[in-house]
Amino acid sequence: MQKITQISRAQAGEITPQIAHVAKLERMNPEELRAAVAAGRVVIPANIGHRKLVPMGIGRALRTKLNANIGNSTLSSCPSQELEKLESALHWGADTVMDLSTGANIVNIRRAIIEHSPVPVGTVPIYEVLARGEGAEKLTPELILQVMREQAEQGVDYMTIHAGLLRAMIPAARRRKLRIVSRGGAILARYMSERNCENPFYEYFDEILEICARYDVTLSLGDGMRPGCLADASDEAQFAELATLGELVSRSRAAGVQAMVEGPGHIPMNEIEMNMKTERELCDDAPFYVLGPLVTDCAPGYDHITSAIGAALAAYYGAAMICYVTPKEHLGLPNAADVRAGVIAARIAAHAADVGLGKPGARERDDELSEARGAFDWERQFELALDPERARELRAEAIAESERNNAVDHRKSQYCTMCGPDFCSMRISKEL
Repeated sequence: MQKITQISRAQAGEITPQIAHVAKLERMNPEELRAAVAAGRVVIPANIGHRKLVPMGIGRALRTKLNANIGNSTLSSCPSQELEKLESALHWGADTVMDLSTGANIVNIRRAIIEHSPVPVGTVPIYEVLARGEGAEKLTPELILQVMREQAEQGVDYMTIHAGLLRAMIPAARRRKLRIVSRGGAILARYMSERNCENPFYEYFDEILEICARYDVTLSLGDGMRPGCLADASDEAQFAELATLGELVSRSRAAGVQAMVEGPGHIPMNEIEMNMKTERELCDDAPFYVLGPLVTDCAPGYDHITSAIGAALAAYYGAAMICYVTPKEHLGLPNAADVRAGVIAARIAAHAADVGLGKPGARERDDELSEARGAFDWERQFELALDPERARELRAEAIAESERNNAVDHRKSQYCTMCGPDFCSMRISKEL
């Protein structure tokens, strides 16, 4: 078969147009990036059929990326609402999006998202398998391969499959407080228990690799045993699956298929560094894509914040991509406003980690904003903000509240309304 995947071409010594583009974005030597792609330490999700795609890379050596999940449910949302969420995710800075649709119109929603998205689009094929098979009892290996083939033909850039969750791991999950919180993981665990068989994604992994190699679909090896609460973090079930994912990473690379690994979930702060380093050892430094992790379980409505705390630490210790978490996590299907809050929180976490790691150019924005702040250049501060619209909203709100109490125009003032002219430290220190 002709070598068309980024990893197989990189292994053959080729600096592909996608590698050249990503190297320029990341301020990296193209040959160094080619070597990282060839080794599997960086992936460039780029289905040959995704015509609108602008290439981007995911790997520990690159800028930390973030993914935004969109997609409908069996209870709400429609194609137009999903495109609204896509627009929101792109506007606020998502590097990839995943269509996690489980309701009606899955194929049409995905087609619309791919046609409108310049960033890589990911899916979880088992969701469509269940929707088309009318429940887990109709789940078959043949239907799994058919759905994956059709999604690859449609232009999906990466697919999450829970191929590392084996039947022998289920007893360990039963001993957990929340057992299995991954939808794909729970579906497969029930399938294996009821049929007394092995995971079909694991058994048919070679056939899956053939599909991925034909279209250059990157595999995102899912964490079906990810902990869903702090009490289940870093347990036997989680690390047994991670070891199997390391095996599947090796098989993927040998087949010329790009692969990254998905990670936890809910983890106490003191265990994050260990989790990141364990993945690097077991999975030979395959890019690690983490959900959060959330560092506390008791903040419903604010889980975009609890996840951002964990995400900053995870990225600092080696995670390559962060999956955003919205304020509606554990509560309901997010809308466009929730997508905005989730993306911005994850961007702050990723940027903080990149600054701490000294990634090329990471701190330039911070330094420019600091200069604008010192010069009281309000408009330039807004332009450099991660969320310019929110910064403008809050400044306007503060001015309006102040002007209700006095007749002074503060819009171009050399102070904020907290300190005022007499107590502004930056204004005072300029006179030293």
